[in-house]
Amino acid sequence: MNSRVRPFHRPRPVDAPAVRLVGFHHAGGSAAVYRPLVQQLPDDWDLLLLDLPGRGRRAGQQALDDMTEVVATAVADVLPWVDDTPLALFGHSMGAVVALETARSLEGLGRVPMWTGVSGRVAPHFARPGTAPLSTLDDDALLRVLLDLGGMPERVTESTDFIDRFLRTVRADLTAVDNYRPVQGRSPMSSPLSVFGGTQDAWAPPAAMHLWRRETSARFHQQFFPGGHFYFLNDRFPALTHQLVRQIASCRHESAPQVA
Repeated sequence: MNSRVRPFHRPRPVDAPAVRLVGFHHAGGSAAVYRPLVQQLPDDWDLLLLDLPGRGRRAGQQALDDMTEVVATAVADVLPWVDDTPLALFGHSMGAVVALETARSLEGLGRVPMWTGVSGRVAPHFARPGTAPLSTLDDDALLRVLLDLGGMPERVTESTDFIDRFLRTVRADLTAVDNYRPVQGRSPMSSPLSVFGGTQDAWAPPAAMHLWRRETSARFHQQFFPGGHFYFLNDRFPALTHQLVRQIASCRHESAPQVA
């Protein structure tokens, strides 16, 4: 593998894996949020956790505030890892948009992922009525919203300097999300799509999540868990991982060559 490609945290490298799963983090987040996944994944699955610019392995780079640039970066990062290994993509919140658009871009290049999973994000064409974009809030208001949502770095209130750096990163992420507009009238993907969410997530209400269905012509699945926007954190991670493995394994079985 190209040694110059360094945007991924790879907690348990696997040679010749049965599945390669790529994780895309939420706005203001980093690859670290998905580290618990590795504890419940099959031993022969490879896990790649992407840090977008502005955090983690890319803390010295400027965060991107345009979704087109974010996706182009993600696609360039993922492509060197695309081979004959079945590829699965998963993203939460902002990461759901990145996962979807990365999957679409790869499909356009003839490198169709086996499966894509999205979580904690309404469908691209869903219009949220009467809600001010988070990126337009002042720092104090934005910080309050983020604290209420959960999923914040533990150090966020330790120092003014850390809060300032964090808010610059999260505001860039949210600007990219707020200005994201999918291409109108585009064809659905040809690969399966699974949707996950929290039953009490006001930012991605379960009643609206079925609208993701138009993004694929293949199998579509929905699964909801007790909790809010970050329903999977702490002791709830195993439940989400179990469903991810189940959905990916099912797609892998369906796509395997059939012996007559």
